[in-house]
Amino acid sequence: MNRKTIQIIIVFAVVSLIGMIATQIFWVKNAYNLEEKQFNDRVHIALTNVTHELLNINKDESDLINPVKQISSNYFTAVINDTVHPYLLETLLKKHFTSRNLTLDFEYVIYDCFTDSIVFGNYISVQDAEKDELQVASSNIKWDKDGHYFGVYFPSKNAYILNKMGIWIFSSSIILIIIIFFSYTINIILKQKRLSEIKNDFINNITHEFKTPISTISLSAEVLLNPDISQQPDRLKSYAKIIQDENNRLKNQVDKVLQLATIERDKLKLENEPIDLHELIANSIKSFELLVSQQGGQITAQLKAPEHIFHGDKVHISNILYNLIDNAIKYSPEKPTITISTSPYKNGIEISVRDNGVGISEEAQKHIFEKFYREPTGNVHNIKGFGLGLNYVKTIVEFYNGSVRLVSKKNEGSTFIIKLPLKINNK
Repeated sequence: MNRKTIQIIIVFAVVSLIGMIATQIFWVKNAYNLEEKQFNDRVHIALTNVTHELLNINKDESDLINPVKQISSNYFTAVINDTVHPYLLETLLKKHFTSRNLTLDFEYVIYDCFTDSIVFGNYISVQDAEKDELQVASSNIKWDKDGHYFGVYFPSKNAYILNKMGIWIFSSSIILIIIIFFSYTINIILKQKRLSEIKNDFINNITHEFKTPISTISLSAEVLLNPDISQQPDRLKSYAKIIQDENNRLKNQVDKVLQLATIERDKLKLENEPIDLHELIANSIKSFELLVSQQGGQITAQLKAPEHIFHGDKVHISNILYNLIDNAIKYSPEKPTITISTSPYKNGIEISVRDNGVGISEEAQKHIFEKFYREPTGNVHNIKGFGLGLNYVKTIVEFYNGSVRLVSKKNEGSTFIIKLPLKINNK
């Protein structure tokens, strides 16, 4: 699947998701508003019927115009200007709310019209009719005035309306599942695309790495097949040495791949011996001094850590330094300047390898420690490697409970910083 196809799929998926979400929000909002309007209308009718019935019971012939008012989304008042007995009001409220299918908890309060003070209040639960949180003893109520009004409050109105919107909540859940599925699918597609690119890059790199030594061995073998070569022992020895060197080069490349495979299968067994890291760094520098000097560069050390004895596997720790120095040389200009330094940190040691190379882009830094990853360079294969070195470094460092990070800017060089605890590792 090419990049353009993936981009089209992603754009189509995103547009579809946005459209689905917008449509669902629109319909859910409309459904909620409709349910709320129906609820308010039913409450208004029920409270109007309650006020009329109270007036009829009290034989009050007053003609109240619009006695019910909605003060807020879940609070209603009804003016009656007459005596309101709490138990009669409660009975009528239950009766008319039930007839209007308003089966939710509510709180009613009776006010004195002249003082606006609360005369009586009660909380009615549809699940517990005996729950009277605000009840005031009726014997303490003074009914010497006729002017009263009452208010009804619905604390669970929103939950009640949402409960009535079961089909919409269900459809929204389906939409959410679809969104999650779409997101997961897009993520898988992008991962597969990236893995495919890494695989192709690895195949190109390994082909390029193996092609040169194989060609060299082939040419050297052809020379050795010449009968006259036996008469030239020095030349014979030279070509035999070339074949041996190229064979070792191939072996080392294969060993790198197998080594990572061994680590992934958790079969890696490391030694646990005391290592003088400063001495190891000095030896590593000696191994690369000739190569760096031939390129007109320099490699130096600034070893300032007072404690530098680490317990681990000398071969693998040496390989870590080798990989980092080798990378610094590969990705540096004609005159590489490489500095290896140590410093103390907490209960460990910090080792940094700094170069003046081409640097690494921010995007590449996110994947630089992944296996087989190499910063894309198009069809140019001027830098050797499989993209295994830094993954190997990270794996070994983390095996010893350490950490490795990269500080780099494009065209400004790179610094790899390793932190290792200076404690005996019992793994």
